Amino acid sequence: MIVTERPGRRLAAALLLGVLLGGCAREPQPAPTPPAEVAAFTLRPEPVTLVRELPGRVRPYLIAEVRPQVDGIVQSRLFEEGRAVEAGQPLYQLDDARYRAELASAQATLARAQATLHAARLDAERAEELVARQVISRNDHEDVIARLRQAEADVMAAEAAVRSAEIRVADARIAAPIGGRIGKSSVTPGALVTANQPNPLATVQQLDPVYVDLTWSSRELLELRRELALGNLARADDVPVTILLEDGSRYEHAGTMRFADLTVDPGTGSISLRVEVPNPDHLLLPGMYVRALVSNAERRHALLVPQQSITRDARGRAFAMVVADDGAVQRRLVEVSRAVGQRWLVESGLEAGERVVVEGLQNLKPGVPVQVAEWREPGPLELGRADVARSR
Repeated sequence: MIVTERPGRRLAAALLLGVLLGGCAREPQPAPTPPAEVAAFTLRPEPVTLVRELPGRVRPYLIAEVRPQVDGIVQSRLFEEGRAVEAGQPLYQLDDARYRAELASAQATLARAQATLHAARLDAERAEELVARQVISRNDHEDVIARLRQAEADVMAAEAAVRSAEIRVADARIAAPIGGRIGKSSVTPGALVTANQPNPLATVQQLDPVYVDLTWSSRELLELRRELALGNLARADDVPVTILLEDGSRYEHAGTMRFADLTVDPGTGSISLRVEVPNPDHLLLPGMYVRALVSNAERRHALLVPQQSITRDARGRAFAMVVADDGAVQRRLVEVSRAVGQRWLVESGLEAGERVVVEGLQNLKPGVPVQVAEWREPGPLELGRADVARSR
């Protein structure tokens, strides 16, 4: 049986195929991808004071160990432990009965010597008259004068003995050698103490101001002096030193650099720096660990980049995305040395006038054209809000 296809169906199939082929020919082409939008920071040279964070320990401004100068039994303690004392304030009273007896004996010896001296002077005056009238010989006159000189010497020796006895009586009342805050007492009433004993009775420390002794690597000192000699850095003098407490907070009073030691510690390879810091509230205590921000030099034409613009590759190398003159980005290896606020100090790899991408770095590849907007550094209020957002 032969089936004959109708002409109408053939025509409809041809029309449907033409419509399908025509639709495929007019399919729209995808639109070109617009340039990525980024925010870039333009590098400009500016003066920067270089700050180094150094570890240190608090030391008292003055320290004196209280020791007895004479032997004796402690009769009483005349101070309260942990309180402030003034220079010359009595701290301990020793039993001084023996020293007072010695003083009385020395005073009696002095009185006897003074009486002998008085008699010798009278004899000398009479001898002057007698020798003038030739009643006595010149030898007898010289003997009288010699006895007078011996009596004068005996008086001087007796006076020295009295002064020595008075000193021993005074030393039995032990006074504070300096003003400051006194620590705990190592003896109690009734204890026997000896002159110049190795263990102090107490320690007095002056705590306003205090010293902060810092340690600084001698290698960094050599690098600093080399940079200063080359003219790359300028010396920063009389810059206050900021003290950071153990909890990371800033101490409210700034310190002043006093001196740098001239000897390198062979064990640590470092030198010592001494900073004087006001301590009116006695917040800084001897032996406390602190850190100090020391400004040692100034770079007059430094380049600083925002910290978020610097990233590192798998090998740990720092790089930045730089907008070229043609509007495309380039990947540039850079070297940064230290943080200055919220920025990195650039040592090499970037030049003044170049634009570094700060925002929009996600999925950004070298050679891709970008649409650049000037990056605006956030203010303190905006930084605080960002910190709150991160904490949430």
